[in-house]
Order: sequence, then C-alpha cells, then structure tokens
Amino acid sequence: MGGLQHGLEMNLEIIYYTLMGIGLYLVSDWILDRIEVSRGARFKNRSIIFFAIILVLAFISFNFTKFVLLAGG
Repeated sequence: MGGLQHGLEMNLEIIYYTLMGIGLYLVSDWILDRIEVSRGARFKNRSIIFFAIILVLAFISFNFTKFVLLAGG
C-alpha cells in the first residue's frame, strides 16, 4: 500500500509544479507588460527580460513549494 501512496504523492507533486509553471508564465508576462507600459515602450530584448523575471520567480516559488511539501510529509 505504501507504493500506491508514494505514487499518488508523486502525481500530486507533478500537478503542483505544472500549475505553478503556468502561473509563473502568466505572472511574468503580466509583470513585464506592466514594466513596459510604465516605461512607455517595448524592450528590444523582451525575451531576455522575461526569462530573468520568470527565473527569479521560479527559484523563489519552487523552493518554497519544496519546503512546504517536505514539511507536510
């Protein structure tokens, strides 16, 4: 029975990280858009700035999620 429980936990973890990835993409795009609107123009290297934003948010949120999942189980 322990193997089945472990499999369910792994599936939930995959779902958590997938949903977080989608959320990170949307939030990063929104942040970049807000910066560009306040600046009044699009960035020339928009994809690099987007990557930097999503990278920082991913490090923060994935480490926080790993901490919460390990603390809970």
